[in-house]
Amino acid sequence: MNKTKIRWGILGCGNVTEVKSGPAYQKTEGFEVVAVMRRDAGKAADYAKRHGIPKYYSDADALINDEEVDAVYIATPPDSHKRYALKVAAAGKPCCIEKPMAPSYADSLEVEQAFAKKNIPLFVAYYRRSLPRFLKVKEWLDTHQIGEVRHIRWFLGKPPNEVDLSGQYNWRTDAQVAPGGYFDDLASHGLDLFAYLLGDFDEAYGTALNQQGLYTAKDAITGHWLHKKGITGSGTWNFGTHQREDLVEIYGSEGKIGFSVFEEADVVLVNAKGEKRLFIAHPEHVQQFHVENLREDLFGGKSHPSTGKTALHTSWVMDRILGSL
Repeated sequence: MNKTKIRWGILGCGNVTEVKSGPAYQKTEGFEVVAVMRRDAGKAADYAKRHGIPKYYSDADALINDEEVDAVYIATPPDSHKRYALKVAAAGKPCCIEKPMAPSYADSLEVEQAFAKKNIPLFVAYYRRSLPRFLKVKEWLDTHQIGEVRHIRWFLGKPPNEVDLSGQYNWRTDAQVAPGGYFDDLASHGLDLFAYLLGDFDEAYGTALNQQGLYTAKDAITGHWLHKKGITGSGTWNFGTHQREDLVEIYGSEGKIGFSVFEEADVVLVNAKGEKRLFIAHPEHVQQFHVENLREDLFGGKSHPSTGKTALHTSWVMDRILGSL
């Protein structure tokens, strides 16, 4: 964009924008958040006041078409991503969408094509591609610290929470919003990261069911896949286990790498030289580096690692594992 400053509008100023993402847009040089939108006007006004944002709306169209808004960050639940994104594309404005891009590959494809047709920048908030902790893993892989990569596996399990057990409404487990439940919300982060670390997937398939009957979405998923480089992969995501566990292991011909996608844990390298453990802290606002990379891309410095195209591939993988494709 031929600008010295990009003015952002945020659609959906809920919890994810309080610390994780919203302040990152405000603190990034060359960016300014000028407007926010939430359907509850009172909550939108409160957010704007607390974060020092000049304008707020309760209507998405008003924000999208505001002439003082140059770009839009969509941070609403996934079932509204497509509807809002297509409006942003029609307005001709760059957009960053919270992950997953949409609840299905078909919807994600429609969004990606709308922006590609007009040559408008589209990004998705798979921010792990920009975090130093995971860039260290990529460095180890790229410098062959474990030789030739053979296999990757991920187990993610957690017990049902109080909301799950009480039957209270939660959009994350509503099959109409997120067919895979917590899989859509959580597994998308890891699978997208694996594509970044090991290359695109060539094939993927899986089994998905609801074991507990606590909500309408799936709660037990197992997947298998093949990366284009001939690397095999497997994952199990179960949201009814007795304790939380999150472990990824990448096996190579000369060692292995272990890390957690979500937990604050060391990244671990084991090879002929021994074991190396590193703790690499995340920034205060976990999307800070992701947002800074948005600036670099939009001002023409370098390409962002998480685009509509890369996120579309992740949507394809997700649907294949869920059996939707």
